[in-house]
Amino acid sequence: MPVDLPILPQTRAFATRQLKMLIGGQWLDAASGATMSFRNPATGDVLGEVPSADATDVDLAVRAARQAFDDSPWSRMRPRERQNLLWKLADLMERDAQQLAELECLNNGKSASVARVMDVQLAIDFFRYMAGWATKVEGTTVDVSLPLMPDDQFHGFIRREAVGVVGAIVAWNFPLLLACWKLGPALATGCTVVLKPADETPLTAFKLAELVLEAGYPAGVFNVITGTGLQAGVALTQHPDVDKLTFTGSTAVGIQIGKAAMDNMTRVTLELGGKSPTIVMADADLQQAAAGAANAIFFNQGQVCCAGSRLYVQRKHFDNVVADIAGIANGMKLGNGLDPSVQMGPLISARQQERVTDYINLGRKLGATIACGGDSFGPGYFVKPTVIVDVDQQHRLVQEEIFGPVLVAMPFDDLDEVVRLANDNPYGLGASIWSNNLAAVHRMIPRIKSGSVWVNCHSALDPALPFGGYKLSGVGREMGAAAIEHYTELKSVLIKL
Repeated sequence: MPVDLPILPQTRAFATRQLKMLIGGQWLDAASGATMSFRNPATGDVLGEVPSADATDVDLAVRAARQAFDDSPWSRMRPRERQNLLWKLADLMERDAQQLAELECLNNGKSASVARVMDVQLAIDFFRYMAGWATKVEGTTVDVSLPLMPDDQFHGFIRREAVGVVGAIVAWNFPLLLACWKLGPALATGCTVVLKPADETPLTAFKLAELVLEAGYPAGVFNVITGTGLQAGVALTQHPDVDKLTFTGSTAVGIQIGKAAMDNMTRVTLELGGKSPTIVMADADLQQAAAGAANAIFFNQGQVCCAGSRLYVQRKHFDNVVADIAGIANGMKLGNGLDPSVQMGPLISARQQERVTDYINLGRKLGATIACGGDSFGPGYFVKPTVIVDVDQQHRLVQEEIFGPVLVAMPFDDLDEVVRLANDNPYGLGASIWSNNLAAVHRMIPRIKSGSVWVNCHSALDPALPFGGYKLSGVGREMGAAAIEHYTELKSVLIKL
């Protein structure tokens, strides 16, 4: 752990202590005694070890969540009480916000300063937004039209009820925020949760678990298990007593989880990959667009599912915009995210560094031009921010998710062409349009096949706006009222009076 960079003593103590899983309100090792290590991406050094759960531990956690859902103080709690607990949890996160940000930096590599104002603050805001929903989950009454005898009367109504035990599996790029996206609507509606964080990034899940207990949630409402996807993840997705699965991660793994869910008819939402287009129209503020496009791909080291990884610029401005983005990239300071002057940290792992570098080298091999960047270095898992041009639309660099700080840029001539190019991809998570021509923008928005469209910004998220994708980018939505629907079931009731 770095000793020459600013870090709270409690952060250092938490990151270096022996961590255990939270199951049924108790801190437990894996039943087998197995452990797994996790690393600091900025140095490559091992930070610590966590239990490596298998099916036995998963079953224990699911049974604890089932008992809490079926018969515990939580199962009898009123909506107002669930609301207040969510508010208290948000307050505790606000109290420990700096520690959460530093833990996220140590374990993920991202800037602690950015994590404090983005990841942690968004999570706090989301919990407070979801707290309001706890008292607003409503049903409806229905005047039925049954074939009636003259004196028959019926009362029909629809209840919206908590779905039950939720199995939540989250990715490593926003470990805390993604966990909160799952936990918020689950707690608001009265569900219980078994969370499996990504193998690489368990730290903030354990801190979140501590805060859940401190807030006063009953045992078993929130459980955290750590382990590999092949053991703990598979066991959770296949468990017959899980009522709903929610997953954020790669499309390939999401498809496997979706198939596993269908074997038990488990409800499922999947927030998956993306290859989001950034479209710069001729009338745009080009300086603003270049800065926005750079941020869209280089934020969080490009490890963002809705990163603006495909850039389309109207032809007459293409060279200038690309040059401006390359200039921004070349001026970025890379380093340890604990350093507040650092603008971009490392990738999550050596494997991810190799994957991203392989894509860049593939571009070189097939004749693409590296406008800037293209190199990797250590110690740690760093890749320089990279812009690639002279790439065909059907090239793998354009069609596949790289998940790193790599932008592929192409010119276009007219609106119809760029809409076709934007949609010519198996993903559909996000897109941004940079233009001051609102008429043209409003004509484009319905034609772009993506779950979010941003105008003169990119990856701007709000708790009230649903987030999710078309096509291979997933099924269902996070955030907003839509999230409440995904954590509840509808029950129709008909009473003959």
